[in-house]
Amino acid sequence: MNGYFRLVNEENKTSIKFIPPTDGGKPIDINDVIEYMTMKDYACDLPTLKRSIEASAEAETVLVLGQNKRYPERECYKLTVSPDKMQAHAKFYAASEGAEELTVEEILHDLEAKGIIHGVKQDVIEQYIQNREYCEDILLAEGTPPVQGKDAYIEYMFNTDKKAKPTLLEDGSVDFFNLNILNHCAKGDLLAALHPEETGEDGANVFGECIKPADVKKAVFKYGKNIELSEDGMTLTSMVDGHVELVEGQVFVSDMLIVENVDNSTGNIEYEGSVQVNGNVFTNFSIRAQGDIIVKGVVEGAQLRADGNIIIARGMNGMGKGTLDAKGNIVAKFLENATAQADGYIASESILHSKIMARGEVNVDGKRGFITGGKVSAAGGINVKTLGSEMGADTVVEVGSDPRIKNRISQLQKLIEEDNKSLQTIQPVLKAAMQKVSQGIKLSPDQVKQVHALNLTGQQKKAAIKANEAELNELMEQVGNTTQAQIKVRGMVYPGTQICIEDVSMVVQKSAHFCRFIKERGDVKMVPL
Repeated sequence: MNGYFRLVNEENKTSIKFIPPTDGGKPIDINDVIEYMTMKDYACDLPTLKRSIEASAEAETVLVLGQNKRYPERECYKLTVSPDKMQAHAKFYAASEGAEELTVEEILHDLEAKGIIHGVKQDVIEQYIQNREYCEDILLAEGTPPVQGKDAYIEYMFNTDKKAKPTLLEDGSVDFFNLNILNHCAKGDLLAALHPEETGEDGANVFGECIKPADVKKAVFKYGKNIELSEDGMTLTSMVDGHVELVEGQVFVSDMLIVENVDNSTGNIEYEGSVQVNGNVFTNFSIRAQGDIIVKGVVEGAQLRADGNIIIARGMNGMGKGTLDAKGNIVAKFLENATAQADGYIASESILHSKIMARGEVNVDGKRGFITGGKVSAAGGINVKTLGSEMGADTVVEVGSDPRIKNRISQLQKLIEEDNKSLQTIQPVLKAAMQKVSQGIKLSPDQVKQVHALNLTGQQKKAAIKANEAELNELMEQVGNTTQAQIKVRGMVYPGTQICIEDVSMVVQKSAHFCRFIKERGDVKMVPL
């Protein structure tokens, strides 16, 4: 039993008795004594009180509080409710010698009077009455926390990771027939399942006040054509053979147009779904697809544009005029004398004398793994085995800024410059006309018409300059953001290669192995890989 204390009321004095703990119980806490005496309006010298309590650790002690008799004090308790109103603790104090003790009924009634009506632990109260333990925090009531519900969610039965990379074989080459970036689906395939929300249950605090669980989120399917919604609204299935992908939370299934070659027999192709070419795409032909473009052969000097991915199993020789434009990723065995730009990443085994732009990474892996000649730009970074050439081919690699944003900046700067030149031509003519009018010289109808036309053109040019400058400033801020993009070379980098990271650049002066290029303190640095 813990140590405790009680008042002793006699005819000519009032004392406080300190009973020592037994069987390893806790000693009396002076703070409990002070709290009780303050509550009952008793005074005592603090050092004396402290000495008496210390002495009570070994034997019962009595401290006289006054020479006058006071009325006995019934057993009482101090109630403490937690800030969240979910728990009510009581600390009981012993009655004066001979005074009345509390009953279960009295405690229950008192709690109710204080508003504690929910989660009252009557069994705990009964246990206390049977085995009183004073100056101990006892949990008399506990609220019921709300049962939180679960948000609804959609389970997709296909890979939704846009950053999935092609499969690398053991010899370092790329398996262009198992790219892991296309989600094939067949008619009747389950595409997605909706798991509905689960509403929670109300809780209550010790005062009986209702506690609502957090709101749960509902989910609804967003999907395009070629997809069927089940009668219960819980599943999506494909209605055609094709490819499935998730774009901004919406499920799309693109049906597939399959041709052998793109040549005179087919002409240019424009298709709402995906296009698969089992053979080759020949020079001067074009493919425009709202889905993916898959070419199992080679692409010559053709133009391919896809809202999804572009995959060329045997590579592309663009002959200086071939272009690839993908809102997704571009994967090709090789890219030579071509222009390619992708909103995602670009992966190839070799890039030769080409202009490459990617908002993600450019990965040139495989046995050959070289970038030679041309310009390769990637906002997310460049990974390459061999960079540049022993023959000194002009090779520029650039990371850290979205290449399309940089191109747009150049376009805006050119437009602003041209519009300013036009204004410089228009303004002297308008100024001369205004001077004539101020001098009382009447303008001919043709002159008036010309002035009005020039004035309108000037206003349009000013508005265009203002809009373009606003867009330019916004893009310049984006370009100015710091980046961690790097250029990693797993093999050799040759002299003459130009390295650009954001707004700084350097030209490699001597060959180096296994290195990477980073931006540090405003300069391009070459550090070990």
